[in-house]
Amino acid sequence: MKQVTRQLFKVLSMACVGIACALVAVDGNAERVRDLASIQGVRENQLIGYGLVVGLDGSGDQTTQTPFTIQSVLNMLQQMGTNLSATAAANLQLKNVAAVVVTASLPSFAQPGQTFDVTVSSMGNAKSLSGGTLLMTPLKGADGKVYAMSQGNILVGTVGGAPAGTKAQPNHLSVGRITGGASVERTVPAVLGQGDLIYLELNESDFSTASRVVEAVNQRFGSETARAQDGRVIRVRAPLGSDERVAFLGMLENVSVIPAETNAKVIVNARTGSVVMNTSVTLDACAISHGNLSVTVSSAPPPAAGARGAAAAPAAPVELTKEPGQVLMMKGGASLADVVKALNAIGATPQDLLSILQAMKAAGSLHAELEII
Repeated sequence: MKQVTRQLFKVLSMACVGIACALVAVDGNAERVRDLASIQGVRENQLIGYGLVVGLDGSGDQTTQTPFTIQSVLNMLQQMGTNLSATAAANLQLKNVAAVVVTASLPSFAQPGQTFDVTVSSMGNAKSLSGGTLLMTPLKGADGKVYAMSQGNILVGTVGGAPAGTKAQPNHLSVGRITGGASVERTVPAVLGQGDLIYLELNESDFSTASRVVEAVNQRFGSETARAQDGRVIRVRAPLGSDERVAFLGMLENVSVIPAETNAKVIVNARTGSVVMNTSVTLDACAISHGNLSVTVSSAPPPAAGARGAAAAPAAPVELTKEPGQVLMMKGGASLADVVKALNAIGATPQDLLSILQAMKAAGSLHAELEII
């Protein structure tokens, strides 16, 4: 009897371990709601401004070719109480000044006095903004109102250190950044939902993911808490009090959800020839001939090592020929990664790769969404 009890306990222990491992595996594939969706009304706002950078070491705008820089300096001097004659203004040589555009994103719920980073970009022919100082520049929103003021020393990065006896290789010198270079002057009202409802907006519209988010939220907070409005928007009932609502949203963002499988997609960069694909991409049998370049992909499994009849080494899954006019068969089941790797190995141009992938997609052999960027 004791032996039977021990065996039963052992079996139950192994079952519990298996269940725990399964739960760990499920949690490993899960994502948080904050990674899948955003809360409606919580967003950043783009700001832009025009200003001047001074203190450059002779690397500023060539004012003969950028008259707007001279006009901006004259306007600034006039506001400071300094008026120049027409002759003096015409003879200005402002090699230490550059006209710039300042861009930034105003964080959500930002309050007056808080600071955030800005990016400063030259709009003239300045050679470098390194060492310059941005003068006080108002940053405006899409409505034309000033929401922040920016000023500070510009930091332009360089690429690493340099060996002895050589100069550091400079990075892009016409763009710099000011950490904490803008101060909020006006708040942007943010409304979290209407009444007791808030709205989650999925980053990508997907009915399966929306359904799974609703199921996970209802399991965590009770039934009827969340309802899917469509494939992107989910309505969630939240407390009315500000403290309770903030705490609720904090817990809501950390709810784990197993998203639906991603769609098969191949992304090709036409400029660099880079190809990125996910694991859902599949191929069907097709024949390929592109100019004098032919590709053969075989999905037949190689014979096992030591098996009878395996007199020769298994053939490579991808074979390349450059004989003109030859059309070879590509069997289904091959990995697209093997095809792309083989094409890149022989120096196929990005245009060749684009043409082949587009033709495979048109023929129905490439089961994926082809996106060219």
